[in-house]
Amino acid sequence: MENKDLIESFLDFKDNRNIDKVTLSAILKEVFEIVIRREYGTSENFDIIVNADKGDLEVWRNREVVADEELEDDIIQISLTDAKKIEPDFEIGEEVAEEIKLKDLGRRNILTLKQTLFAKLNEYDNTQVYKKYKDLIGEIITGEVYHIRPKAVILIQEDATELILAKNDQIPRDFFKKGENVTAIIKNVELRGNRLVINVSRTDPKFLSKLFEQEIPEVFDGLINVRKVARIPGEKAKVAVDSYDDRIDPVGACVGMRGSRIHGIVRELGNENIDVIQYTDNEQLFLTRALSPGKVNSLKIDQDNNKVEVFLDPDEVSKAIGRGGQNIRLASQLTGYEIEIFRELKAEDEDVELREFSDEIEEWILDELYKLGCNTAKNVLSFTVEQLEERTTLEKETIEEIFKVLNSEFEAE
Repeated sequence: MENKDLIESFLDFKDNRNIDKVTLSAILKEVFEIVIRREYGTSENFDIIVNADKGDLEVWRNREVVADEELEDDIIQISLTDAKKIEPDFEIGEEVAEEIKLKDLGRRNILTLKQTLFAKLNEYDNTQVYKKYKDLIGEIITGEVYHIRPKAVILIQEDATELILAKNDQIPRDFFKKGENVTAIIKNVELRGNRLVINVSRTDPKFLSKLFEQEIPEVFDGLINVRKVARIPGEKAKVAVDSYDDRIDPVGACVGMRGSRIHGIVRELGNENIDVIQYTDNEQLFLTRALSPGKVNSLKIDQDNNKVEVFLDPDEVSKAIGRGGQNIRLASQLTGYEIEIFRELKAEDEDVELREFSDEIEEWILDELYKLGCNTAKNVLSFTVEQLEERTTLEKETIEEIFKVLNSEFEAE
């Protein structure tokens, strides 16, 4: 392979990978210096001239002409006899510039040169891609499913960049087929040695925020702000929005007529149920809205311990808690408070504090019932066995035994 053939082949590589000629020239020069040092022990007396525009590459070795008997180092010196073979007019003390052809380096060095050059070009390419995607962290991106693995799905971009969608970043209902397009948010970008790793996510709350920005014009234009997002991916989400313009109804604008605007987002998230509520700095009002559809009677906020006691009518408790505790968990994430639910009974309703049964019901079982907001016997009895089985970790037999104990109290009265 001649020098010109080499640079022409890498100019083709440059065109395919979008590397500018100045950078390509610098990389070629660096790689040739590495190979020359390997072959000759130094590159200080070598000139490497790269002209990427013309496709030229020249390597010149410079040596001082010395008398034959004074030759000590043929790397930096050349005997007068050998110099005259190049040019008869050379004299002692002059400098001889001799061109080194690629073939003069030998097969082994040529192989090393090619391997090093490709490694350097790939390193440069990875660095450029890293910079590009680093600036896109937190943005939505779409890739084509290229490979499906047990623990991750590999997506590929038009520029052949791979994106990793790990299992824990997939929505539980996600099902992918090779060749289909998948939308996600860029989670992080890393350079591990020469390997570029780009992780994307569909479960990150920011993904939902960006979908709002993408699908709802007022959010994109900044007329509506997505203030807070809480998600149980694939199941339920709560999004708090507001607007600086009093003429705009932020909730109505996001949801649309009969949910027309939010429908695309729900579909993208595998039919994830999305509650849109209006954000407010009034903590009591925001907590009340966050616990919707449960209707709150009153609140007691303990800011020092970041806790809040919420009081509701018995028939509103299950709505506030939600299926499997989803609603109260999301309300807690959205507001930042640990929420404790209490049923408010009317004065004429006789009831017994649940702790009164500590002799008959184990402490850990009582704790489990309190987590559900049950602090009295009638609170517990307002549920069916099936409802308690679904919303607690208690087994059916245990719940039935609890019901016997509690019912016997009221039967005795």
